Amino acid sequence: MTGFNVLSSNRDRVGESPVWSVAEQALYWVDIEGCKLHRFNWAQQTQHTWELFQRVGCIALSNRGSVIAAMQDGMYELQLSQTDSSIARSTLLASVPHHAANMRFNDGRCDTLGRFWAGTMVMDMGLASAQGRLYCLDINGLSAPKQDDLITPNGLAFSPDTKRMYLSDSHPTRQIIWSYDLDLQNANISNRQTFVDMRLLPGRPDGAAIDQQGCYWICGNDAGLVHQFSPDGVLLQSIPVPTSKPAMCAFGGPELKHLLVTSIQPAQPAPGFDAELAGAVFILQTGAQGRPEPVFTQFPVPVPST
Repeated sequence: MTGFNVLSSNRDRVGESPVWSVAEQALYWVDIEGCKLHRFNWAQQTQHTWELFQRVGCIALSNRGSVIAAMQDGMYELQLSQTDSSIARSTLLASVPHHAANMRFNDGRCDTLGRFWAGTMVMDMGLASAQGRLYCLDINGLSAPKQDDLITPNGLAFSPDTKRMYLSDSHPTRQIIWSYDLDLQNANISNRQTFVDMRLLPGRPDGAAIDQQGCYWICGNDAGLVHQFSPDGVLLQSIPVPTSKPAMCAFGGPELKHLLVTSIQPAQPAPGFDAELAGAVFILQTGAQGRPEPVFTQFPVPVPST
């Protein structure tokens, strides 16, 4: 196939959570199972990788130059060394009260008020365990669950007018994208409705992004596709990628006109796809333009000791 470029020099086991930094003109993303965090400098065309101490499901950039990481046992602030593959300092911002054993955070992102929303999952997807929860981190710490009964939460995104939140469950037994009414000021969601039933389309609904027009872009995992939906949930186009398991997409590049797509190495080679490219990050030209990703600003305020 044609119409794509490869950005990354590595091949991730589970490439996820691409986040474009407008200030740095760089892409950050993670390898969940490889316990790695990557940064690609667009102008210099150089990549740097940091080894992490736990699996990290998703990240956000902060207003103080650090990375916020939703990991296995909680949310951390990471101060990164620019000279070696180690983390200079990691600070636990909030631990997570998991509802089962062997859980971690998965998909997440910041809202426009600088809060970090992220969902949890049982790591063994074969169990189909609906113990996942959606949380929100702000100055008050980690919230009570905003949504429960999740197996593999994914596809978290916010509409440009901040009135709607999207969330998917990509587990094979679910494959649904929901929309919620969003009360941004109070960080509340309500009125969950089916936005797209992905059981009717190729691919499981994985990570997502929103463009300037409010269209919702989501990776069709296992189908080698990225789908674009209108704000009303109408499928506008499906763009192929050269590997079967695209994982999450983000708009980036100097004008936010490139769609950057992470991917996963399948357990077994997928017929019809390029096995050598599985786990790469791809650059697609879609004709759409993205929106700057909000940064995290609402660091939890320590509770005074008594």
